[in-house]
Amino acid sequence: MTTALLALLLTLSTPPKPTCTTPSGATIRLELAISDEERQLGLMFRDVVPPDTGMLFLFSTDGIWPFWMKNTQVPLDFIWLDSQGKVAEVRTDVPPCLLDPCPTYVPAATSRAMLEMAAGSALRLGLKPGLALHFAAVPGYPVLPSK
Repeated sequence: MTTALLALLLTLSTPPKPTCTTPSGATIRLELAISDEERQLGLMFRDVVPPDTGMLFLFSTDGIWPFWMKNTQVPLDFIWLDSQGKVAEVRTDVPPCLLDPCPTYVPAATSRAMLEMAAGSALRLGLKPGLALHFAAVPGYPVLPSK
């Protein structure tokens, strides 16, 4: 088997990785937090969040989804998103919290998902309320409109 054919077969058998593309064309590689356990752990205990990566927290319904920074070692940006992938609210430079009690950050807007990225990412990428982000290989998100 040729190297090119082998590479093609590996590409076809490897599922696509979840990504988000901003209106400016920047690509963000995503980790998904779908289960309760994944959402509870989030980005805790990490000493680095690489640029152009993020964790996308997905919820089954629209709601007010508060977050905190318990055991999170690096500052983050919080980007709450509606069911269609549009930015609903942004909170930047949220500081780490290593001791209890930790403050809770409650958005004013309802959302279906929340994207956590390294602090400074929202400003660098120009993320602000009203912008639509494009998601690929994220199961069930954005939510398809009902017919």
